[in-house]
Amino acid sequence: MSFNDEKPIHTFCVAPMMDWTDRHYRYLARLLSRHAYLYTEMVTTGAILHGDKDRFLRFNPEETPVALQLGGSDAADLAQCARLGEQWGYDEINLNVGCPSDRVSSGRFGACLMAEPETVAQAVAAMKAAVDLPVTVKCRIGIDAHDSYAYLRDFVGRVVQAGMDTLIVHARKAWLSGLSPKENRKVPPLDYPRVHRLATEFPDLSVIINGGFTDLESAMAQLEYVDGVMLGRAAYQQPGLLARVDRLFYGSTEADTDIRACVLHYCDYVESQLSHGVRLPTLIKPLLGLFAGQPGARQWRRHLSEQGHQPGAGTEVIHHALTHTR
Repeated sequence: MSFNDEKPIHTFCVAPMMDWTDRHYRYLARLLSRHAYLYTEMVTTGAILHGDKDRFLRFNPEETPVALQLGGSDAADLAQCARLGEQWGYDEINLNVGCPSDRVSSGRFGACLMAEPETVAQAVAAMKAAVDLPVTVKCRIGIDAHDSYAYLRDFVGRVVQAGMDTLIVHARKAWLSGLSPKENRKVPPLDYPRVHRLATEFPDLSVIINGGFTDLESAMAQLEYVDGVMLGRAAYQQPGLLARVDRLFYGSTEADTDIRACVLHYCDYVESQLSHGVRLPTLIKPLLGLFAGQPGARQWRRHLSEQGHQPGAGTEVIHHALTHTR
């Protein structure tokens, strides 16, 4: 895969999202954009070290560049998982310091680690020593009472000293008590200027901004202040947005990706996955919002949803659904 040398690879990223950015979604995303930087769902160190490594680490070679996001706080465990990620072929190791769910906090990883900058620094240093890959961190602008700019600046400064290569900041604080994970994605107000200030004060650090972007144009406007932008729910619920990413964010001179042609390529992938026992509804899920906002989108979604669960259904369901679109 070739990249535009004038654009950093993190210029446009798709956020790691539990139950959403699995390897099937990422395969579709790569068909739509050659350059968008992809992330796995968060995988805990315990799941990798004590579970089925193939299940948690396997990905399609076509997905690259793709980063492995880890959840954990033990430096030795994170270093071992980083080594495994490197062995499996990932392009980057990312540490989750932003997820606010109760389950994550009770396991001492995710956003709660923003209260423990030394723990995060030790983890980053251990992973940097273990692998030759970039080690990055995704965090919030603050948590609970630790929500001043000074605290965020000092937190980032400590982790930079440990060797962090790139910082991804969700521009909302997280309330670890009182708000659900869903509410933490919407209720705390966005503070883009705080991330912009961080990028100014750490000019040698690559800073990626995340949070609240629903279209490519508003995301592009952020590149005046930061090195890259990350889309989450919009990129999953409307994956067709990715068809314009290479031109808008990476300077591609080629036409925007043909979404219908991507569907036909994805059908080949579906056939191969069905032969390995993957269920059709799992493979159809990433397709549901593909034509959002376009004529026939509702019929497309309805046909896939209703017919994809039928016994013996295969790619003919997708081909038939495609006849509803223009």
